[in-house]
Amino acid sequence: MVQGITGREGSGHALSMLKYGSKVVAGVTPGKAGENVGGVPVYNSMKSALNAHPEINASIIFVPAAYNADAVYEAVDSGLKLVVDITEHVPVKDSLKFINYAREKNVTIIGPNCPGLISPGECKIGIMPGHIFSKGSVGIISRSGTLTYEIAWVLTNSGLGQSTAVGIGGDPIIGRDSVEIIDMFENDGGTDAVIVIGEIGGDAEERLASRIRQKGTKKPIVSFIAGRQAPPGKRMGHAGAIISMGSGGAADKIKALESVGVKVAELPSQIPQLIKTAVR
Repeated sequence: MVQGITGREGSGHALSMLKYGSKVVAGVTPGKAGENVGGVPVYNSMKSALNAHPEINASIIFVPAAYNADAVYEAVDSGLKLVVDITEHVPVKDSLKFINYAREKNVTIIGPNCPGLISPGECKIGIMPGHIFSKGSVGIISRSGTLTYEIAWVLTNSGLGQSTAVGIGGDPIIGRDSVEIIDMFENDGGTDAVIVIGEIGGDAEERLASRIRQKGTKKPIVSFIAGRQAPPGKRMGHAGAIISMGSGGAADKIKALESVGVKVAELPSQIPQLIKTAVR
């Protein structure tokens, strides 16, 4: 289901997902019931959409930031277990509240401010260009949409297909972080190795290193950390990409990951060889 399907972004990406082969069966925009986007019927509410299409099991949100929280709450309360929130500029106070609410309801939120996720050749719930991905066994977790695309393209051109790529988002507060997605990949029989694409700011990569130190890992992990040349204390790119309180720098993240055996590439172009070496 696409929430906000009649807007410019929602309609354009709904058509792109359909073209890729994703089963988009309904859209929601209040006041637009009876319309359709590329043959996908539009409903006023998720309740109406789910009554007509009980097979729906995921939602993607293209609702403007001012109304985004309401859309997330509606999705969570509908009973769906996967909600992908694409919207940018969502107030942190809104994200904090609806993500905690979703956790209480055992609902997985990806995002906000993310490109979504894709299992190449099977399904795309997001805005990524599907043609650069190829089916395979390398999982991708990324805070950066653009770097996801670049590294997926590098992998594809090197003959390394991907099992699933998850763009977790670059905001300070997100639904699922790299630590939690690693756990999912650990239990995925179709994934042989994982790439973690990080960036300066926050402590997600340091927490991932701590998780690996405590639990170990069943599958090789390779990483790339963006922002090596960022001036100290500067915000770079995403809202969450800021170094503060003496943590979050690229050097700190790289040191933490390498200390638990994760190979960290200096350039995206080095990742295919690191993956090939790791899975031998």
